[in-house]
Amino acid sequence: MKASRIVVAGSLNADLTIYTERLPSPGETLHGHGFAINPGGKSANQAVSAARLGGNVTLLGAVGSDSNGEMLLASTAGAGVDVSHVRRVSEPTGVAIISVDARGENSIIISAGANGTLSPADMNPELFNGAGVVCLCLEVPLETVQAAAQAGHDAGASVLLNLSPYAAITTELAQLSDVLLVNSHEASQFLDGFIMPAPDAPVAAWLGAVEKFAGRGLHQVLVTLGAAGSMVLDAHNIDNPVVRIAPTAVDAVDTTGAGDAFTGAVAARLAAGSTLVEAARYASVAAALAATKKGTQTAYPSGTEVDAILQ
Repeated sequence: MKASRIVVAGSLNADLTIYTERLPSPGETLHGHGFAINPGGKSANQAVSAARLGGNVTLLGAVGSDSNGEMLLASTAGAGVDVSHVRRVSEPTGVAIISVDARGENSIIISAGANGTLSPADMNPELFNGAGVVCLCLEVPLETVQAAAQAGHDAGASVLLNLSPYAAITTELAQLSDVLLVNSHEASQFLDGFIMPAPDAPVAAWLGAVEKFAGRGLHQVLVTLGAAGSMVLDAHNIDNPVVRIAPTAVDAVDTTGAGDAFTGAVAARLAAGSTLVEAARYASVAAALAATKKGTQTAYPSGTEVDAILQ
């Protein structure tokens, strides 16, 4: 079966990254040992991840008329993403300030810049015609995310919403989302403080979370657990509503953007006709491989690399 088109609507950022032995405490200054400016932004990352894995991807977004904007357009287009609907605006390109410690863990602060100009008017329904998957995150205005979700829903696409960076969303946006992708902390926030099971808890311990999400109109949820893997929660699957996805063991160098690699891989596999469990298993490998190199988009694996691990 030919894979359907993927539309990714959202953010493009320049990642300003410095590497250090450990992340600083409040008020503390540390010496770093490296600095890099790389293409990033959750939506651009997810688009590149999906494209490197064979997806037919269109990116909707905005960048500034500056060198960072040029870098981002070159990087995404170079990965095979259609960037003809990324606008150039007078606002500076969005940036992310990132610190990465010796274990590959990170802390990130973003400034929206041009991303904040992306509006519902940019979500022309015609751009979603023929899409099989619409991939969204929350680095652009919420009303724009909801407009994209509505356009995707109306086009018959599966709407994949990555609830990051976390923000409260409307009931309408939740109901328009076919698959929600969250980490454990975001899941707890979304469910009003519901305590998520420990990563090593029995599968049955997650049944309460399945019910909670379904009560909010979300019947298919992926909960990522970092190095502990992920959980597929599927209220539609009466016989097997919870599936644990084992982690792929690697020596992590930089986890920045690994979650975006995971999201893009899920989108690519769903567009290719995989089940949610199959997509999550594939994405687990893609995200792990992404963490073995510094940076984000330049670290993302090809389908051949992922397949070599899965075989």
